[in-house]
Amino acid sequence: QVQLVESGGGLVQAGGSLRLSCAASGRTFSTYTMGWFRQAPGKEREFVAAITRSGGGPYYANFVKGRFTISRENAKNMVYLQMNSLKPEDTAVYYCAAGNSAFWSGSYDYDYWGQGTQVTVSS
Repeated sequence: QVQLVESGGGLVQAGGSLRLSCAASGRTFSTYTMGWFRQAPGKEREFVAAITRSGGGPYYANFVKGRFTISRENAKNMVYLQMNSLKPEDTAVYYCAAGNSAFWSGSYDYDYWGQGTQVTVSS
């Protein structure tokens, strides 16, 4: 069992930056692929980024490549999402997820989810 708690969301102007953090409980954190997803109002949850248990990849959705960076610190049970050059269309609730699937881009690839943190980008 893994429990995930996100933090770091907030209100930022377009072009600004935020760093999201996800704290995981449990001694098996290092065995999980970790992902970030987001869900905007009226839209489906979508994949943002993922990093494998060994730090492999990382993998990004096309719309965040070059702007967002995912990283993890297994010793601290932490995963991060550095978000730069934010755009109003990045406004969403961002979720951290953990999974053991061989894949990483689908919600069904993850077994555990955090409650989410709101990111709002003003124009």
